[in-house]
Amino acid sequence: MYILTAVLHKEEDMYVAECPEVGTVSQGTTIEEAVSNLKEATALYLEEFPLTKDRRSIITTFEVIPAAKT
Repeated sequence: MYILTAVLHKEEDMYVAECPEVGTVSQGTTIEEAVSNLKEATALYLEEFPLTKDRRSIITTFEVIPAAKT
């Protein structure tokens, strides 16, 4: 069993879920559906390409000041 990270964002009427450790992406109409679909996609991916080492993501925030338009 792996403990992995799901990063989600909303695009119009869908939630997009990504697993940064593996690179899998899926979507759903709810957060729960997006995560469930991501779990399924990631499990299928890991059957073919198992992780060879623990690859935990480091999640942080940062601030950006938009460039001024000239």
